[in-house]
Amino acid sequence: MMKKIALSLLLMAASSAALAAPQVITVSRFEMGKDKWAFNREEVMLTCRPGNALFVINPSTLMQYPLNDVAEKQVAEGKTSGQPIDVIRVDEPGQPGKRMSLAPFIDRAQTLC
Repeated sequence: MMKKIALSLLLMAASSAALAAPQVITVSRFEMGKDKWAFNREEVMLTCRPGNALFVINPSTLMQYPLNDVAEKQVAEGKTSGQPIDVIRVDEPGQPGKRMSLAPFIDRAQTLC
């Protein structure tokens, strides 16, 4: 009986730790459509960290880039590492200096919160 209780407690602890871990999804230029794709990479990962901090992650370097104000604040305060999103963001086709919208990526990352 004691073994069953201990095993149950161990399983509950493991599952709650898994639930607390941030979810990560991978999105690609092909999936989102090249007319909406805002990055100089073929695919990126999106995640939502505690406090609704949304990040884009470069899968080849694992560098993260803040997608919203909460994430930018966490990076600025040194709570997490990251670089400005404009490092990997591209311009609108035919409109130099006007950056592609991040809205579709923010919406998608928000579903992970």
